[in-house]
Amino acid sequence: MTMNFFRGVMGGQPAGPQPTGAETIHKLCDRVASSTLLEDRRDAVRALKSLSKKYRLEVGTQAMDHLIHILQTDRSDSEILGYALDTLYNIICNDEEEEQDESEDENAQKHEEDLGVLFTDKFLGDSESVTLLLTLLEEFDFHVRWPGVKLLTALLKNQCNQVQGVILVSPMGVSRLMDLLADSREVIRNDGLLLLQQLTKGNAAIQKIVAFENAFERLLDIITEEGSSDGGIVVEDCLLLLVNLLKNNSSNQNFFKEGSYIQRMKPWFEVGDDNSGWSAQKVTNLHLMLQLVRVMVSPVNSPGATSSCQKSMYQCGLLQQLCTILMATGVPADILTETINTVSEVIRGSQINQDYFASVNAPSNPPRPAIVVLLMSMVNERQPFVLRCAVLYCFQCFLYKNQKGQGEIVATLLPSTIDANSISAGQLLCGGLFSADSLSNWCAAVALAHALQDNLTQKEQLLRVQLATSLGKPPVSLLQQCTNILSQGSKVQTRVGLLMLLCTWISNCPIAVTHFLHNQENVPFLTGQISENLGEDERLVQGLCALLLGICIYYNDNSLENYTKEKLKQLIEKRIGKENFVEKLGFVTKHELYSRAAQKPQPIFPSPEQMLFDHEFTKLVKELEGVITKAVHKTSEEEKKEEEVKKTLEQHDSIVIQYKDLIRDQDTQIQELREQVSTLTLNSEQMQNQVTQQQSQIQQHKDQYNILKLKLGKDSQGLSSSQGEGAHVNGLHSEELGQLREEVEELRRQHTLQHTQLSDKDSLINTLRCGAAAAAQTAEGGAGGSDNTELLGEVESLRSRVQAQCAEISQLQTERLELIRRAEAVSSAPASSSESSADTVKVSELESRLAAQTTETERLKEECRGLREGHAGLEQQLASAQSTVAIEQTEKTKLQQEVQESKKEQDDLLMLLADQDQKILNLKQRLRDLGETIDEDEDDLDARDQFGEDDDDDDEEEDEENND
Repeated sequence: MTMNFFRGVMGGQPAGPQPTGAETIHKLCDRVASSTLLEDRRDAVRALKSLSKKYRLEVGTQAMDHLIHILQTDRSDSEILGYALDTLYNIICNDEEEEQDESEDENAQKHEEDLGVLFTDKFLGDSESVTLLLTLLEEFDFHVRWPGVKLLTALLKNQCNQVQGVILVSPMGVSRLMDLLADSREVIRNDGLLLLQQLTKGNAAIQKIVAFENAFERLLDIITEEGSSDGGIVVEDCLLLLVNLLKNNSSNQNFFKEGSYIQRMKPWFEVGDDNSGWSAQKVTNLHLMLQLVRVMVSPVNSPGATSSCQKSMYQCGLLQQLCTILMATGVPADILTETINTVSEVIRGSQINQDYFASVNAPSNPPRPAIVVLLMSMVNERQPFVLRCAVLYCFQCFLYKNQKGQGEIVATLLPSTIDANSISAGQLLCGGLFSADSLSNWCAAVALAHALQDNLTQKEQLLRVQLATSLGKPPVSLLQQCTNILSQGSKVQTRVGLLMLLCTWISNCPIAVTHFLHNQENVPFLTGQISENLGEDERLVQGLCALLLGICIYYNDNSLENYTKEKLKQLIEKRIGKENFVEKLGFVTKHELYSRAAQKPQPIFPSPEQMLFDHEFTKLVKELEGVITKAVHKTSEEEKKEEEVKKTLEQHDSIVIQYKDLIRDQDTQIQELREQVSTLTLNSEQMQNQVTQQQSQIQQHKDQYNILKLKLGKDSQGLSSSQGEGAHVNGLHSEELGQLREEVEELRRQHTLQHTQLSDKDSLINTLRCGAAAAAQTAEGGAGGSDNTELLGEVESLRSRVQAQCAEISQLQTERLELIRRAEAVSSAPASSSESSADTVKVSELESRLAAQTTETERLKEECRGLREGHAGLEQQLASAQSTVAIEQTEKTKLQQEVQESKKEQDDLLMLLADQDQKILNLKQRLRDLGETIDEDEDDLDARDQFGEDDDDDDEEEDEENND
């Protein structure tokens, strides 16, 4: 079919001139653009694909637009899509051409690379082309997805930033690419890894999106499935992608740590006893794994993130596993070197990790500390240079911010701790310091300088070290031996190392400066070195000698009469010249290797000859260069003024410290008083609540008593009414008159007796009623609100006083801050006499205010104590009120019982009187019926008796009302 198609394209002429490649491609492009049948377009695209490698320029120039149009219109046919994508890949990708042009000149290769960039720019002319390509990647068909992945990878290689920008703004663009890792076809998954490597280069935003698309989990799973370090190229691709995602990306590093992915790295470094015969791929994989660990704990990361990762690596056992590789046998040299560098950064600045590393022993007989074994490699000139640099870096990281480790290293040099039967770290450093190998000299000097870094105690301790140079001669100090070797004119590398050690040793240590100046030969040697006009190689040594002499001036305590600050400056001015001295001092920072060493803590040098500067020493030079220049140019008068200013500042500092302590104590006392006031306020509120509850209870009892009193009044009125109604008596029959009179007399006597008893009962009731009223008044008066009002007034007064106290304290603290600020201002510039007097007045005023504050605090304590006593009295009153209420309740209960009994007796009496009155009435009626005349006097007497009783009852009711 293809041959027939070509014949059709060629016009069907078997003979004659053959069309050129450009003409054929032009006809194919016309067929692609004009054919209506899908088969014709498919055949034309297939033909373009076959010509795209040989005629790359022609196909790219003429067919790209048609191919992109095919991708847009023929989405339903996967075959033509695959041909179009393959053709685009062939004209954009440079890999194939680079392989073919290996034997050609560089110009041809450059031309091919330019073609790839040219066609990439043409494809990216419309950003929708990349979006269309991302859409095609969703097709599951292998013939579409695979060439789409390769094409997008080629675009990223040629124009990474532009393609990244389009993918970043494309909806779900990164998510579509992450789906490639889940493809069951390994070739697509593996090419997807290569695509993501290119996509994540240098773009933090895409790195974050990829990480949050669960990339870490998927990549670690793939590494495990492929066999970890024993895996193939796929493991390498996964590790490269992980490095891209984590390097210099704090967000992804934190996500990696928080996701507990560090723990999953530990099995990667499990090695057996037999480590011979490692494949090149395994070495590459393990190298990348170590690099990934270093990315997480790199010194360029933020200190907090690095410390957190170091802690996780120790807790999960990753550090222990790395130390196992470090001490294992048969490990390839480059893996061992990278492992040492990795362990270095895992322990750098982490006290826990540094302590663990100090406890690691090598599997030797007898066992030796890992530090000692590593130092033996460092001072051994037969070891590889990169390995010796790695050991030095490990030793530096072990001592970084580790005063405990510094003390242990220096202790191995002291006379009291030297063990003749074993090799110590100090002995190895001294041996390397004085060996014939200049690189060993430099490494040992730098390592020993790190044992003294920012540690005044160890600088002073190292002055005690004595060395036996030869038999029959007295021992010399380590400091003196270093200066002796320096004066013997050894190699530049050795002298630079010794000068860095001496500068680090005596800086910020006046005692070491005194020991150095005590040797009469040291100062003449330094001035002679600085004043000479030497070659280019010696200029660095001259600069370091100037730095050492400047340190002797700046940190001089003037304890040696011949070498005071002033005399040393006069010596410089006479023999060297101040300007010449400063110029020689500037040689150090102007050296090209100085800038390289100042960039990173790790000592990385192309060759041993370029190993001259240490990273920490560059910091020291940067710190001291300016102050030494000022100290050399400073006159004696300026020195005296500076000393006076220092003394004044020290006095001010001591005064400020005293007042800070006093104010801190006052703050503590005030805080305690505030807590006491809060407690008392809370207690006052609780007592107020109790008082309110007691008042409500008393009010309830009073209401109950009033109700009972009203009931008693109604009962008495009913009794009087009943007695009045029972006083009417009718006539009786005459024949029964005598008997009735006798009965009436008897009834009158009984009535009189009962009336007397009733009067007694009423008087008793009145007496009880008066007692209850008096008790109620007493209870009400005992629980009154006068004490509560007084207590609340005291609490409010106390609160106002506390608020005033807080305002006074705030003003005092403001003045304290002003004093501190003035003290700092004095420290930055010499204080004038007027400012000193103002500070003195301020201090006096502050003292007086503090004294007043102390008095006010004591008075506040007394008021708090009085308030507590008032609370105690209130509690006693409350207890008394409660007991009074309980007594009243008991009396009220007894009164109610007596009232009930009285009512019962009154009811019985009323019933009896009613019966008697009824009998009298019946008898009188019978007498009238019998015709007997009832004596009116008797009726009047009965009526008067009845009326008298009514009057008595009325008087009793009036008395009760008056009592009420």
